[in-house]
Amino acid sequence: VNYTLNQRSRLTVYLDQGVVGPDNNAAENAIRPFVIGRKNWLFAGNPAGAAASASLYSLVESAKANGLEPYRYLRFIFEKLPFAESQSDYEELLPNRLKAADLLLPQSISGV
Repeated sequence: VNYTLNQRSRLTVYLDQGVVGPDNNAAENAIRPFVIGRKNWLFAGNPAGAAASASLYSLVESAKANGLEPYRYLRFIFEKLPFAESQSDYEELLPNRLKAADLLLPQSISGV
C-alpha cells in the first residue's frame, strides 16, 4: 500500500492527460502475435538479424496502429525508399505521416 501511495502521481497521470489510458492493453495486444511465436525467432542468426527483424516488426505494427494495411504499406515504402535522399524524405515514409489513400500506387507502378 505504501508503494502505491508513493507512486500516486504516476498512477493517476491518465486522469490529467486525455490521450493516455489507464493501461497498455492496445500495445500488449499488438505484440501478442510476436510473443506467441517467440521460440520460432530465437535463432535470428546474429544480433544484426535480430535488429532487422525488430525493425520490420515495428514498422508492421506501427502501420496497423495508424490504420494502414501492412502489406500495402511495405510495398509503398519499398517503392519510395530508393528515391529518399534526406532525413525528412525518410520521415515522410513513416506510418504516422501517411494515410491509407497515400498508399494507392498508380496501376503502372504497382503491377496490380
